[in-house]
Amino acid sequence: MKQLEVHIMQQSYMLGCPEGQEARLMAAVKHVDGAMSGIRDAGKIRGRERIAVLAALNVAFDLLDLQVQNSALSETADALQAQAAAQTAAMADVQAAPGPQASLDWDEPRLQSVMQRLDAALAPSPAQSPDASASTP
Repeated sequence: MKQLEVHIMQQSYMLGCPEGQEARLMAAVKHVDGAMSGIRDAGKIRGRERIAVLAALNVAFDLLDLQVQNSALSETADALQAQAAAQTAAMADVQAAPGPQASLDWDEPRLQSVMQRLDAALAPSPAQSPDASASTP
């Protein structure tokens, strides 16, 4: 494990870092230093420990917000995959149907079944509605 000297709010720290992860560690140090310096520069809090706690809470809040956004994106991707599968199934039914003249011989239940699948495939999913995105924090 490699040792790196870093500076956060003008204080030096020696940190262990796995080989090849130096750039990630330096990006994290820069993020923490920026968060702590921003709190200090706002002028309301002076104690290094209090600044560190507030910066940690801000970083944790940002991380949790990203996790919520990632979960919403995952749900949207799942809904889109389901919609694509329904469209593929509906298209397979249409393509498997006999030619236009023979399609006039379809019975009513079969036509209704194909139409229902097409409607379901083309309907917007709840995850894509404007109301759903407005309620996301």
